[in-house]
Amino acid sequence: MKKRMLLGIVFCLLATPGFTENYLLNGGQESTISYRMIQTVTPSAATRKIMLSYVSPVSYASPTYNQRIENLDINFSPSPSKRESKTDENGNTIIEVAWDKPAGTITASIDMVAKNSVKLEALRTDAPFPVAMMPGAVKKYLAATSQVPADNPEIRRKARELTRPAETQFDAVQLILTWVVDHMRYVQPPQSYDAMYAFHSGKGNCQNYSHLTAALIRAVGIPVRIVNGVTLDEPYKINQGGTTLVMKNAQGRHSWIEVYFPDLKWVPFDPQCSQLFVSNRFIRIEVGLDNNDTENDGLIRWTRLKGTTDKPAFREAITADFVSDTATLAGKRMDYGPRNKLLGPPVLADFKKTAVAIKKPEPVALTPQQMKALTYTVPYIFGNLEFPENLDFQSARGHVAQAPDGSMKIVKNFLVETAEYVTTQGKKYAQSFVLEKPVRLQAIGLALHNFSSAGQLWIELSTSKNGIPGAPIATSDLLTVSDLPHQPGYRWVDFDFSGEDIILLPGRYWAALGFTGGPIVNWFFSYGKPTGPQDGTRYRTLFDEAWSHSLAFEFNYRIKGSIPKKFAN
Repeated sequence: MKKRMLLGIVFCLLATPGFTENYLLNGGQESTISYRMIQTVTPSAATRKIMLSYVSPVSYASPTYNQRIENLDINFSPSPSKRESKTDENGNTIIEVAWDKPAGTITASIDMVAKNSVKLEALRTDAPFPVAMMPGAVKKYLAATSQVPADNPEIRRKARELTRPAETQFDAVQLILTWVVDHMRYVQPPQSYDAMYAFHSGKGNCQNYSHLTAALIRAVGIPVRIVNGVTLDEPYKINQGGTTLVMKNAQGRHSWIEVYFPDLKWVPFDPQCSQLFVSNRFIRIEVGLDNNDTENDGLIRWTRLKGTTDKPAFREAITADFVSDTATLAGKRMDYGPRNKLLGPPVLADFKKTAVAIKKPEPVALTPQQMKALTYTVPYIFGNLEFPENLDFQSARGHVAQAPDGSMKIVKNFLVETAEYVTTQGKKYAQSFVLEKPVRLQAIGLALHNFSSAGQLWIELSTSKNGIPGAPIATSDLLTVSDLPHQPGYRWVDFDFSGEDIILLPGRYWAALGFTGGPIVNWFFSYGKPTGPQDGTRYRTLFDEAWSHSLAFEFNYRIKGSIPKKFAN
């Protein structure tokens, strides 16, 4: 494929959009889901006893999200030496099983039908702020814990600052959530899972989002409980008028929160992107004060010979068949709220419609001709760079710790495979990026996992016009799929543009993945938009010249090249 040089085209520095990303949703979802989770645990030669625990999912109702569990069946092979059931202080029903001197692989299967629904319409709440008296049963969810330090002076100070103008409970919660959505960036795995790590670093996974939000909300006297469950990777669409927003979760374990309102009772929030609801792609399983308190579902414990360090091998696989599925959701963007995406139903309550101030980057004080004449000597890498390279997600598990009874346990880590199958026939995927410096392009890398040996891949680089891919600039060298590694995990695959002297001036561009010959390739993505515009990840179908499907996540990509020394700082 012939490359095209960037000639005679002038790009202006793209200013950060001056609007918010707060969407009010109307409509609903109805699904019947046939769900199965299979876990296999293979003891080592030093293992003396294996102990597993699971929480029975229960039916649940809220003003927005509802779950009805039917035909729950939990089986073990071989049969355990011991099996018992108990209910903990949070109301979770825990099934505990054990095998003495296990000789081979243990399999646990959890099967059920989940009839999940979401109904989004105008929601009324009159709860005042500061909060009035709370029922005794919910006061425990005001507690400070090591992961949710609601009594930490920094947390208390920030919570008071954020909620100072609030007169209703909804306003207080929305102000806190707006700050969290803009303060945080999703990464996996984080260095720590507690609220203070998220508060200071601005990074974390779903546990960090939940812990930080819970700490801030509890700090102003509003009860919050942590929910552990599973999200399913079935996408759903939100009609935005001229475009369609495509929402998608990874298939795996997830943490979110429920906030108590005196007039609404417990209502779910996903602090990564939603308030007063979660989608019906969520399977709710366990609740507690924090994620240490909600560790029982899928917990693996064991005893071993003294002086040994072996641990069991573990794998977990989740499948979900949507027997029926309807979604009729429409979203309208508001002129208030965070600059990162936040979805929720319309709310009939008093609250202040505050827009976050957005700082625009300084313009580059050079003409395009002057930029091209510069000497490009400083190596430069830019993009959405953080993802867990070479990780086998199916067997990944948390760190080993000692339980209070002296046994060992594997702590859940909520690592999930956030990826999209991008070589499906009839669709073409593109990722936008914004440069604030002139770059001599060498390569564009994508975080990919290859499942096949057929075909070829390339990247088509183009300008941006009206927020979608515009005029073509260049095409990378062809990459033969059989040359890619064939092993678990995702890794950088670089597409070479060094054959011609391509200088990208400050501005917005698009990198679209092209393919031929039937390859099977996944492209890893990050929740949210860590580096690019909110509308900067799209796909088009065969006859869709408008790239009308906007994705709510950002693919992991990197731009490699060089910049002039004067732009190095």
